This record gives sequence, structure tokens and C-alpha cells, in this order.
Amino acid sequence: MNDFKPLDDQLAGLIGALSPAGRRKLAAEIAKELRKSQQQRIKQQKSPDGIPYQARKRQPLRAKSGRIKRAMFAKLRTSRYLKASGRSDAAVVEFTGKVQRIARVHQYGLMEKPGKNSKFIKYPERALLGISEIDIIKIDEIILNYINQSH
Repeated sequence: MNDFKPLDDQLAGLIGALSPAGRRKLAAEIAKELRKSQQQRIKQQKSPDGIPYQARKRQPLRAKSGRIKRAMFAKLRTSRYLKASGRSDAAVVEFTGKVQRIARVHQYGLMEKPGKNSKFIKYPERALLGISEIDIIKIDEIILNYINQSH
């Protein structure tokens, strides 16, 4: 049984009593905090359960000279591509635009062509988005603080 079940039931009742605008504001605050934690976790190259991502495949020695090597998903974790939004019924953190395809391939470990004329490659599963136990605790704290401030 979930240790947080009684608290979750009470929080659900208190959140239900909020106005739609209040719920939307609370959801936006939760989404921003989740985006921040997702960005930090992606920067650390770890999945939500704390397991490090599988390393990139080694490139050939005679690769392009002067090539800049960057950490995986450095651009994906920026606010430009990783959006947070709150609605009265949900807090959403998602990738937007064309990067959704890249994120989906890595999130689920799908097959894709890395280039126009290349063969299909099976990518290892690297969970970019997900909720950890720490995130759940943070969400509960945000809700409790919000309810305390409004009463």
C-alpha cells in the first residue's frame, strides 16, 4: 500500500475545493518545478529511477576533425524545447516541435534513421521524462504551501 495514500486523498479534496483559476495557477507552479527537476536530471544523464543513461556509441577515430562533443540532450533540456504548462486539470511538461520525435525515440528505445541516407538504428532506452519519488514529495509540498497561503 502507498504510504502517501491518506495524504493524497486529503490533498485531492482540498484541490477540488479550489477555484478553476486557483487550480490552473497551482498546476502551472507544479509544472515549472517539474520542468526544473527534469532539466537537472537530464543534465546529470540519469533516468527518473536514478540509473545512468547508456553511454553513446563510440565514433570512429577518423571522424570529422574539429568536431565539438557535447553532452547528450544538451539542447533538448532548454526551455525552448522543454515546455511547462498548467491547466485546471493537469500540470504538463512536454517536448515541443520537431524535437518530440527525437525525445520519443530515446524515451522508448525505438528504431530510427539518424540521417537521410543511413540505415535504421535501434537506440537504447533513455528515459528523458518521468516522475521520481523526490518529485512526488516536491509536488505534495507545493500543494500544501499553496493551500496554506490561500487560507
